[in-house]
Amino acid sequence: MENSSLSITDLMPTELWYYFYQITQLPRPSKKETKVIDFLISFAKNQNLEFRIDDAGNVVIRKPATFGYENRRKVILQAHMDMVCEKNSDVVFNFDTDPIQPYIDGDWIKARGTTLGGDNGIGISMMMALLASNEINHPDLECLFTVDEETGLTGAFALKPDMLTGDVLINLDSEDDGVIFIGCAGGIDTTAVLAYKDEPSPKGYFAFSIAVRGLTGGHSGDDIDKRRGNANKILNRYLWNLNKMTDVRLHYFEGGNLRNAIPREAKAIVSVPMSEKENVRVMLNHFIAEIELELSGVEPNLQISLESESLPDTVIEKRTSDVLLNAIYACPHGVKSMSKDMPGLVETSTNLASVKMHPDHNIIITTSQRSSVDSEKYDIAHQVESVLSLTGAQVTHGDGYPGWKPNIESDILKIASQCYLNLFGTDPQVKAIHAGLECGLFLEKYPQLDMISIGPQMYGVHSPDERLCISSTQNCWNWLRAILSDI
Repeated sequence: MENSSLSITDLMPTELWYYFYQITQLPRPSKKETKVIDFLISFAKNQNLEFRIDDAGNVVIRKPATFGYENRRKVILQAHMDMVCEKNSDVVFNFDTDPIQPYIDGDWIKARGTTLGGDNGIGISMMMALLASNEINHPDLECLFTVDEETGLTGAFALKPDMLTGDVLINLDSEDDGVIFIGCAGGIDTTAVLAYKDEPSPKGYFAFSIAVRGLTGGHSGDDIDKRRGNANKILNRYLWNLNKMTDVRLHYFEGGNLRNAIPREAKAIVSVPMSEKENVRVMLNHFIAEIELELSGVEPNLQISLESESLPDTVIEKRTSDVLLNAIYACPHGVKSMSKDMPGLVETSTNLASVKMHPDHNIIITTSQRSSVDSEKYDIAHQVESVLSLTGAQVTHGDGYPGWKPNIESDILKIASQCYLNLFGTDPQVKAIHAGLECGLFLEKYPQLDMISIGPQMYGVHSPDERLCISSTQNCWNWLRAILSDI
């Protein structure tokens, strides 16, 4: 239950939550991190700390070792500035200008109708709290704040070899309590641009809109194995089957948003012969029952609604709408294979992220692929390409980014594990993650790095259900302090 009497800045440790709240008040969509950059530079100047900003906008703030720690290994702490900007469809919110509205709900921090930005605002906040403190023992610190992690890792790609000098890196972009991550998947995007023409709507047809809402969504890597519904696939499945039964004319189809989020909502406007009006509703009732059964226990808030519409003047030409429905139906989505080396780890997956109609008469289909095996990453990307190419679309791939191969002999892994055991009386879990972290790119540029990734418990990242655990954050803060003291 929401606690309206308690402010985030009242939480302990106060310095950490003070900076987290400040971060939530700064708009920071990917590629629009200027206000956060200015905030970090102002902070560094006020703290009399050395800082550097590169051409991409990445910021490094350095702090000398505390007394007695001068000869210990220099540590790089790292988090990214940008956040995924997702909101519920009924929420009015401008991510370019509006501050996030966080609130406390029991042991959780949430946001009103939008993503919270705990990914990776809490990592930024931990670093700033460390830099501002005069009471925490630590070696020489280099705190790296990168830009545009969520939509292309362009900050990490642009990092120059002379930007960092440490040889130990602790990434603070993980979301699981008591887990040390020592590897991550690589990724690549596959995008199709399908040109279409309009033709007049046929006479004597019944037009309606159909919408899929209320899905959980989530991170396209971390949550891809949870069998959550994909709004694009669900909506298209109904239309594809309806098109087998009668003549479906497609006027509009849009769903999903970001390439690294499982789509939660989708909507289409279509028309069918007036004689099929009742069959449309009967078929939809049967379809809803099927989907609810398939997703029972996974998607309790699923909504599929149908409303009558005025017949539009034009529809997408029939051939294009047919190949679009076929392509979305055939395009793979979900887990392709599991790891043979680490039980429970997804090895390869793909996400059918978004379908968007543009005013220039192009339909843009955006997908993303991940794998901890480089050859499989390209294999699944090529499968998606082959399906989408059958529509006649122009299909392209992004540059992609490398994975991070686990090193179970890592020194920083051993130190972090022992610190966790000393603090909490149990061993941490050691895992690789199916999400993409910037660590793979850091390792390419700085081969000497010994790396781990840790972070507090978060759920629902990349969706408006994102929530950050307060007690887990406090534990992670104490753990990080212990690591820096013992390194």
